[in-house]
Amino acid sequence: MSVFTGWRAALRIARRDALRAKGRSALVVAMIALPVLGVTAADVTYRSSVSTQAEELTASMGTADALFSDPGLGGGPIAQMPQGDSYQQAGAEDEGESGTATGSASGSASNSASDSASDSASGGKAGPHTGPPDLKAALPRGARAITRQDVLATVTTAYGITAKTITELDTADPLVRGMVKLVRGAYPKTDRDIVANDTFLKSAGLHVGSHTTVRGIDKTFTITGAVEVPTDLKTGFLYVRPGALIKPWQRAAAADHTLAQPTPGGRSLFVKAAGGSGVSWQDVLAANKHGVLVESRSVVLDPPPDSEVPMASQFSGSDTGSGPGLRLTAALATVVTMAVLEIVLLAGPAFAVGARRSRRQLGLVGTCGGDRRHIRAVVLAGGAVLGGAGAVAGTAAGLVLTVALRPVIEGWTGTRFGGIEIHPWELLGITAIGLVTGVLAALAPALVAGRQPVVESLTGRRGVRRSSRVMPVLGTVAIVLGGAAAVLGGLKGRAMPVAAGSVLAELGVLACIPVIVGSLGRLGRFFPLAPRLALRDAARNRGRTAPAVAAVMAAVAGTVAISTYTASTQAEQAYDIHRTLPPGVLSIHADTYGEHADPARALGLARGLARRDLPVEGSPATVSRVWAGSDCDRFDDADTDACGSLTMPKPKANICPLQAAGGKDLAARLSADGHKQLMNSPKCRDAEYADANFGGDSEIVVGDSAALRVYAGLKDPAAARALAAGTPVLLNNAYAGADGKITLKAVHRYVAEDKANRERHPGKARTTVSHLSVYRAADRYAATPGIRMIMPQATAERIGLHTSPVAVVYRVTRQPTDAEEQRFDDGMSLANGGASLWQDQKPDNSDATLLILALFSGVVTLGAAAITTGLAKADAEADLTTLSAIGAPPGVRRTLSGFQCAVVAGTGVLLGTAAGAVPAVAVRLTDLKRALDQMKLHPMDSAYTPIVLPWETIGILAVAVPVLAGLLAAGFTRSRLVLARRAD
Repeated sequence: MSVFTGWRAALRIARRDALRAKGRSALVVAMIALPVLGVTAADVTYRSSVSTQAEELTASMGTADALFSDPGLGGGPIAQMPQGDSYQQAGAEDEGESGTATGSASGSASNSASDSASDSASGGKAGPHTGPPDLKAALPRGARAITRQDVLATVTTAYGITAKTITELDTADPLVRGMVKLVRGAYPKTDRDIVANDTFLKSAGLHVGSHTTVRGIDKTFTITGAVEVPTDLKTGFLYVRPGALIKPWQRAAAADHTLAQPTPGGRSLFVKAAGGSGVSWQDVLAANKHGVLVESRSVVLDPPPDSEVPMASQFSGSDTGSGPGLRLTAALATVVTMAVLEIVLLAGPAFAVGARRSRRQLGLVGTCGGDRRHIRAVVLAGGAVLGGAGAVAGTAAGLVLTVALRPVIEGWTGTRFGGIEIHPWELLGITAIGLVTGVLAALAPALVAGRQPVVESLTGRRGVRRSSRVMPVLGTVAIVLGGAAAVLGGLKGRAMPVAAGSVLAELGVLACIPVIVGSLGRLGRFFPLAPRLALRDAARNRGRTAPAVAAVMAAVAGTVAISTYTASTQAEQAYDIHRTLPPGVLSIHADTYGEHADPARALGLARGLARRDLPVEGSPATVSRVWAGSDCDRFDDADTDACGSLTMPKPKANICPLQAAGGKDLAARLSADGHKQLMNSPKCRDAEYADANFGGDSEIVVGDSAALRVYAGLKDPAAARALAAGTPVLLNNAYAGADGKITLKAVHRYVAEDKANRERHPGKARTTVSHLSVYRAADRYAATPGIRMIMPQATAERIGLHTSPVAVVYRVTRQPTDAEEQRFDDGMSLANGGASLWQDQKPDNSDATLLILALFSGVVTLGAAAITTGLAKADAEADLTTLSAIGAPPGVRRTLSGFQCAVVAGTGVLLGTAAGAVPAVAVRLTDLKRALDQMKLHPMDSAYTPIVLPWETIGILAVAVPVLAGLLAAGFTRSRLVLARRAD
């Protein structure tokens, strides 16, 4: 018989065996399909979620050829890069100064290009102010353009009022198609129509057909439609027709001087070139001469040579850095290698069970003249047949699952897919990997089946084989070497050692599984009958239990690795966020601008509204600002350079070492924990910026013990007594000298507009220096945002300072809802305003890639646990038949079956948790290496790279997976007595 004929017969036997045992074959196909499904879904979802350059241009400018905007450089010619993300005043390259617009014209539809450009380019060199450029004068000949302009306005809602940016844009124009999408209703047709997205409608309690009024101008609009901005699903948007709001508002404000003028954002134009030729680089250069910034579709997709770009010399040879790429490489390499290993381990028990269930048939092959080679071929052919079916089914199911979960994933990430991106070669590769690894997974069972004596196969006896003594030793060595390689690779920032070490460590755990399973039987004496039998059965049948445990371990390891990395990066992002208020604190700030401002009255109204509308608890604290000289906030035309000032200088000995000479050398010697400890010390805590929440860069406020308790969380009776006795409480001890006193330098100047104080304080400006004894709080209170010192009212008056209430501070039980905020704002507005609500917004730490991986790894884990334990139960059917034969009641059979599967799943979860921590820790170490390199260049940058174990996820896996496996096994065990002639 030729080789081809032998394999053809083996494939025929394997196909017929698969069709004959449909239930077992379905489980095998499902086990192979499951990881293929996860990898396919993750690949398609990731490809779909990453926008191409063309999709990004459509999101920023619709179908227009270009976006013309005001860069905010004060007028005059400019120079820009082809992408429009970097620009500067023409001629500034000679002085080496430039502005970089990170958002330029490619942000969401709510923010004008010129707004973000102006903010980002503020460090650039601006020429003489000539006013905003004439955008229409810069258009190419024959081009058509529509206008976009933003304005911040207060609009009414179902609950109250809210401040939102309203965009004047003809959303029905084909030029914005793809940037703003109509979901339901109709686009605005008149100047009384407005459209909004569902995010705004939901938070405002409105719907299509509702009315909203712009406060101030009191113009009411009808919501005619709901739209969607595909690039930003989490922000509220409002659109009106061009000229529907800003010009009428300006005319009304000109006629009524009590009405505030609107403050429109930068204006931009969506441009369509004549003849469909697009906006060329020469057109861009011509627009730059008019001071206009241009983002051209054709230029971005096909940039000009550097010789034609005036700014190109400044960016030639610039180093973009390899840190993020290194992190992605390490993570990607680890994920790919772990995925391949997971497929092999998941498929292994499937074929092991299949080979044992078919051992009689394999024995018959031997009796008919087949040798070991033919028996191995039959088992491998089964791997090819079932592996191919599983790979194809998994790929197809992955595509279906991606489409089904698309709305959920888009909601998490806050962006719409440009479309379902399918890369055929990648999917073929995934399918091929599934097929090949299926065959490889059948290799070990094929070798075992080939060595099995024919008589033993025909009789169904399994024999007793001792576990290898060498494999546990090799496994232990592999765990140590693999873990060390992964950790060292992470410390060195190298991707391949991380991936190879992680896989080697997991293989080491795999080699130790038979010994671990064998030791489970010794725990049986501590448990009742059913779990005792399950533990001893697992130890006795290691050939069945070990592959199943390995499969669950592989699935859990992937989930734990991704969850650990996700939790760690979220902790890092949370640490890097600069808080404006302490956690659990809400502040209501009074308006202090203008001669008619009445902070005391406004805060009195705010207290009543807060108790009614906001989730506050306890008594509030009133905080007052303090200043020297004239309060220039109250005089619109005052020369602020002539106002007084109040400063609290830090002693030279307490300057942050990282900002002193040799700061870079110090940073190069520090570890990440050492840098974090130094940055959290009082010396460096506020080295980069001042919060100035309550007026004045000195961050000194006037308050009583309630301010200490509510705002700073300082419940020290000694501090309260010190305040009552007239002693300030210093929260940042770095401002105290060696003698324990702080220095206050006050410059008393009084502007001409401040007539009352000018009469009481005539003459030239005077400077006073006060040395005050203070009560020093513990160092941890230096982290209190916005306040360095709390001063008693009597002390401020004694040293000649002026005070005024500026805020009421509350502790809250939770973050206020949108409805509560809108109701409070409406109450303040009806009472003539004068105060506004301040709170820290919860940061969005979601990472699309990590969320995708976590979602599909969780699906694979739960599915693998269920299918693997189902296969183990199928292999243990002979034992359950024996229980029936000796008269065991159905309850015992179900309980034993449930505990058998729970033991497999529980052991796999514990081992998978340990195995999954290795790659996560190693990849985080690559992040640490990158952060340390960055810290050496910029000493104030944080190198904090925590490793956080997701205990909640681990706890859910440790409970849910074994319980689910046990319940499924018990539920599917037949309760009626089944007698069989054979036990196979």
